[in-house]
Amino acid sequence: MTDATPTTYPEVGHTRRGPLPAGYRHMRHRTRLGAGDAVFAVAAQAVLSWRMHRAMRVGIDPSAPRADAGVTVVTRPGVGPLRLTAPCVVVWAEDGPERAGFGYGTTAGHPFSGEEAFVVTRDADGSVWLDVVSFSRPAQPWVRLAGPAAPWFQRAYAAWCGVTLRRLLKHAAPAPGEAAA
Repeated sequence: MTDATPTTYPEVGHTRRGPLPAGYRHMRHRTRLGAGDAVFAVAAQAVLSWRMHRAMRVGIDPSAPRADAGVTVVTRPGVGPLRLTAPCVVVWAEDGPERAGFGYGTTAGHPFSGEEAFVVTRDADGSVWLDVVSFSRPAQPWVRLAGPAAPWFQRAYAAWCGVTLRRLLKHAAPAPGEAAA
């Protein structure tokens, strides 16, 4: 994260390994993507390169082609007049052999205050998962007025991330010598 793009909350980085801070609504959603090296590699690349978000048809405008600490991004989830503008900054990113992904935090103008992470992991048995983890609270009065619709939307968005990543994996070409994902 850079000083030029401050977050709207003090608990920066808590989606990386936890614990999630008190005083926020917590959300965790896990989707099994498949198993094996090819599944992990394709899923990790799709998350880190914004491909998953683009395939979800979420308007997205990142300041770099790949998620990395300090990269700013404006997402525009929703449809038509219900499309939101949600500015964020990537506060952490990692790209390892068993875990790859990033967390971004809200910046001024975002309807919420908090952090959300998109992480692809590989278990010891080879299973590959997408974990979407967040902590948030309303930052705008209209979000508070939305009541239970706001957390429902966040859970639906997390589930759609998993559905979209599985769809991308279905259409990914396998590496030489490996079975299709």
